[in-house]
Amino acid sequence: MDVLCDRQTKEGMIVIRIGICDDIYDARLMLRAALEQIFEGRGLMSTTVEFSSGERALRWLSAHRGELDVLFLDIKMTGMDGMETAQRIRKADDRLELVFVTSYSDRVFDGYSVGALAYLMKPVKKPQLEPIADRILAKLYQNENSTFFCKYGEVTYRIPYKKILYFYSERRMVTCVTAEREYVFYDKLDHVASRLGRQFVRIHQRYLVYAPAVEEVSAAEVHIGDAVLPVSRSCRESAMMALTYAALED
Repeated sequence: MDVLCDRQTKEGMIVIRIGICDDIYDARLMLRAALEQIFEGRGLMSTTVEFSSGERALRWLSAHRGELDVLFLDIKMTGMDGMETAQRIRKADDRLELVFVTSYSDRVFDGYSVGALAYLMKPVKKPQLEPIADRILAKLYQNENSTFFCKYGEVTYRIPYKKILYFYSERRMVTCVTAEREYVFYDKLDHVASRLGRQFVRIHQRYLVYAPAVEEVSAAEVHIGDAVLPVSRSCRESAMMALTYAALED
């Protein structure tokens, strides 16, 4: 059975979002307990999703894109093995960190084809996990300056800038639009704009666009993805200038 860890998050605290895919319950339990201890020792919190098969992991990930930071995958499982699961994940997501867990050292080199972060040999011990945890954190911090963070309920999303097309606001809600999906969260567009760099340009009271994603621009509208967005009179001059500068910097 797949279980979503229901730990409460603290405002402002970085939460490491972990997936564990192994068809042996005790192996998932031991790995989860060790990871929680390690991240708590670093002053961080973690949430964990457990999967008993590769098929279950793929179904969950297809409906929750961008909601995990790292997935620990057992290579030898009943049904779809970890390597095939990883290959299918990579076709849809090139940013999810993958760590393989295996009892067979001869499979170690297979992971290079899917960009695995590391390998762990079973039975997994806490000392093995310590350097892996540091590498996971280094990857997250490395991407922090090019990633937008937003939260809805108990779910925190990390969205790479390069995947964002634009933001739009409606009442108290803001929607981040990417080519794959939309992320809705409570906030004000002014606050969102203040957290982002010069490549995000305000073209209207309700719209904030990612300049490198803009395909066509005129005095009245912007074409981005499948959308045509209005440029308001009050934003027209500053938007045109900002979009021009962003295009030169890109």
